[in-house]
Amino acid sequence: MKTVAVILAAGQGTRMRSTLPKVLHPLLGRPMAFYSLQVAQEVTGTTPVMVIGYGGEQVQQTIGDATRYALQDPQLGTAHALMQAEPLLRGQSDLVLVAAADMPLLTSETLGKLVQAQTMHTGPITLLTVIADGTSDFGRVLRSPDGRVQAVVEVDQATSEQLAVREVNASVYCFSAGWLWDALRRVPISPKGEYYLTDVVGLAAAEGLSVQALTVEDPAEAIGVNTRLHLAEAEAILRQRVNRAWMLAGVTLIDPAATYIEPDVRIGPDTAIWPNTFLQGHTEVGEGCTIGPNAILRDTRVGNRCKVLASVLEKALLEDDVEIGPFGHLRKGAHLANGVHMGNFGEVKESYVGPGTKMGHFSYIGDTTIGPKANIGAGTVTCNFDGEKKNPTEIGEGAFIGSDTMLVAPVKVGKGAHTGAGAVVTKDVPPDTLAVGVPARAIRKLKKVG
Repeated sequence: MKTVAVILAAGQGTRMRSTLPKVLHPLLGRPMAFYSLQVAQEVTGTTPVMVIGYGGEQVQQTIGDATRYALQDPQLGTAHALMQAEPLLRGQSDLVLVAAADMPLLTSETLGKLVQAQTMHTGPITLLTVIADGTSDFGRVLRSPDGRVQAVVEVDQATSEQLAVREVNASVYCFSAGWLWDALRRVPISPKGEYYLTDVVGLAAAEGLSVQALTVEDPAEAIGVNTRLHLAEAEAILRQRVNRAWMLAGVTLIDPAATYIEPDVRIGPDTAIWPNTFLQGHTEVGEGCTIGPNAILRDTRVGNRCKVLASVLEKALLEDDVEIGPFGHLRKGAHLANGVHMGNFGEVKESYVGPGTKMGHFSYIGDTTIGPKANIGAGTVTCNFDGEKKNPTEIGEGAFIGSDTMLVAPVKVGKGAHTGAGAVVTKDVPPDTLAVGVPARAIRKLKKVG
């Protein structure tokens, strides 16, 4: 059977106390709504429809083409929200899977079981339920003496006896599409002036149709994010899931509770991640690396057998056997080739550092190309910005840049050339030449490299 999913995301989420739409609050580096959309697409194999309302334009700009959109305006309840998807979906599927964008912990396994249960069911509804304690604010599932689902009653309308029921509605459904769209038109208006999707359960039962309930195995999946407390709870569970998966895949996490790995990160086996490390965005780490402690890698590619200690790497590329830190900073466009060593308090941006080059400490390299096996002395600075534009620096193979050298770009230091400590290089230094002074001048030729 063809199944399409509808993700309900129109609510304002007032309990978040935020101007940001609730479904855009970040969880492990992603807007919350992305989790519901991803699992829905995995289960159905089709592009979901998201019903938006409050902050709809902002939601569309953030989510982009990961979904189709239906607008609910005004917001008159969950049944009314689902009706807004009818023009896009009526006649387009056999089943309709409905979930909420503020339930980011639902797994594709659970939703897959829900859809599978409905395909084997003669009735029009299969709903997901949870066995909870008596404090849950989810609607209570009411059953007949023989165990058949009869209705779902919202907490604010439930009697004290009904509130004692522990089986609650998780607000996730799979419907027979042919029955659903007409049933939504028969939903009564509530005392609050809204149309509740839970009322379709009572409609089906009143028609003598079967309603099936599937109890979720892990109650954590049914957590709905309505406050910042819920947001933190969901974040912790997502982190645990991600970290557990990587440990089972052969990655060592020294302290999983102090390790932050976002969902799009990729890590090779036999890599060790030390505490207080953040792997963010589309970061990729190779095999046999040591990352951390106290490292932040964002949208960065790291080769095999690299070591990154207490450093920040942003949109950078490290080839194999690179060492960096402590307190290094790689900015966008930094590319460290095989075997580069970069020590403490160094910064590189928009630059290529050639194989085997050493940059010990306290240096800034910007808009620069460095050849193989160069040595960058402490305190070296490439003066790449002249107030109007960025200018390039070239440092040749085997060059030796003395401590506190200022390289005033655009400038080239040739293969095998040396600069003296404290030199201010304003003109090109020929290969195999020593330049010293302020401004630097060539004083003698050196033995050729290689």
